[in-house]
Amino acid sequence: MTKYTKKILCYMALLATYGLLAQTIAAQTDDFDNDALWFFPEDKHSSADPYQFNDQPRTRDLKLPTWFKPSFLNLQEDIKEARNTGKLGLIVYFGQKNCAYCEALLDINFKQRKDIVAYTQKFFDLVAINIWGDLEVTTPEGQTLTEKQYADLKKTNFTPSLLFYNTWGQEVFRMRGYYPPYRFRAGLDYVVGEYYRKELFRHYLERAEPPLVFEEDDLNFHEMFSPPPYFLDRSRVKAQRPLAVFFEQSKCHACDVLHSGPLKNTELLEHLDKMDVVQLDMWKNTPLITPKGQKTTAKAWADNLKLFYTPTLIFFDEQGEEIIRVDSTVRLYRLSRVVQYVLSKDYQRYPIFQRWHTDQVQQH
Repeated sequence: MTKYTKKILCYMALLATYGLLAQTIAAQTDDFDNDALWFFPEDKHSSADPYQFNDQPRTRDLKLPTWFKPSFLNLQEDIKEARNTGKLGLIVYFGQKNCAYCEALLDINFKQRKDIVAYTQKFFDLVAINIWGDLEVTTPEGQTLTEKQYADLKKTNFTPSLLFYNTWGQEVFRMRGYYPPYRFRAGLDYVVGEYYRKELFRHYLERAEPPLVFEEDDLNFHEMFSPPPYFLDRSRVKAQRPLAVFFEQSKCHACDVLHSGPLKNTELLEHLDKMDVVQLDMWKNTPLITPKGQKTTAKAWADNLKLFYTPTLIFFDEQGEEIIRVDSTVRLYRLSRVVQYVLSKDYQRYPIFQRWHTDQVQQH
């Protein structure tokens, strides 16, 4: 039996396990749909795998679910109403109408997955913000801003972004970008159980979820990754090129999808070749020196950066300052644009990636 065959059999067995788990939980919980798949929904985009869809720009004109809360965007009042109706807080959804990742969230997590819809409605009110909108928003802190200003204030580099507020108006968690159903549901559980009070989300996930296995052992190899030792310090002497750090882990399906998809693209690899690129296992005590000159380990650095998703890609400038991070599902188009944003140094004029991207699209 070949290694590839073994991986596929392992993958199929795990899917069957998730399906069995779904039936067990659904049978015991009124809020769950007995027919719902626990991890992989029916995905009309390309396959049954929610990590894979086409993120190329096109007109989508997305419609929000009818169960989102109608709001005058006074978030202080929305939070008060959530508290008065027994909810645990408010989710603020930042989106835009032609976003492929918003489409995945709305179509998969918030439409096909009835268990997620029921669970979200039970514990939260959900209000939508258009990141390009001019409607007036009263923030939980009492500021009066437009939707666009509020999105910029919260640095919503990627849509969808979801901010979770407790009933006292404190932001307790956020999700930047799209997360497939199982990871998304884990985020909901993390907030509902108030685990954010005592542990990072990445540690909660380590305890709570069996990983979706695709590769068996080591990290995915790629020749572009620089070998150890990892002396990444650029705080004392300016580097010649930007730095990209790939935080990954073994037994990571999303990492496998990244390597078998976007990282097979010749044009993207040519752009990445203009950077220093390293790969770290975020759970290992690999010694390194960070871009700011701190001596630490990969695991401790990931803790300090509050990483919870693999793969997470963080880009640093020549002085060791973080430019942008991608810590959610990413396909070829979005990753290519992020790399171009970094190489062009346009982040110096456009601190918000979304603003830069839109101007680029309009110019071309």
